[in-house]
Amino acid sequence: MNIRSLRKNSDELSAMPLIEKKQYLTFTLNQELFAIIIHNIKEIIEYAGVTEVPLMPSFMHGVINMRGAVVPVIDLAIRFGKGSSQIGRRSCVVILEVFFDGEYHDMGILVDLVNEVIEIPTSKIEPAPEFGAKVRSDFIAGIGTINEKFVIILDINHVLSLGEMASLMDDGINSPLEHNPSHTFHESY
Repeated sequence: MNIRSLRKNSDELSAMPLIEKKQYLTFTLNQELFAIIIHNIKEIIEYAGVTEVPLMPSFMHGVINMRGAVVPVIDLAIRFGKGSSQIGRRSCVVILEVFFDGEYHDMGILVDLVNEVIEIPTSKIEPAPEFGAKVRSDFIAGIGTINEKFVIILDINHVLSLGEMASLMDDGINSPLEHNPSHTFHESY
């Protein structure tokens, strides 16, 4: 092979568009498939219970101890307006790093089942729909296609917006009887 043919092949390769792929963790929540870009994920742990915190909104499932740090765990099903997650033997907490107010914070999300890490080419991702989705459109980074199935790719910084959740928590403290429908209020006599 001569140098001219190598240059020609090199020029042809550089002229070809690169197919960018990103890695995503897929998980199931209420029998729907979701994905989160992998660089937000710190760790995945088996669900082993949480410590409940009084006067928190219903989506705040509780907190866990991660090597001495208190990490809040959000029930994504409630955050998406779908009722409480059903804890099963395959339930997991995905620990994520969320950027807010100039720094990173660890937060956990409760999911029904972690599936796998996949690569999705950007050409297989459509923009978030303006309407018709079962999740708020600002929570969706895009809709990916994998093996003829759709996967909702979440914008985790919107889903876990600490500013929005803080205001919801303030609202929860101002109306404590509405904070968690799974808990009932019993008055003692």
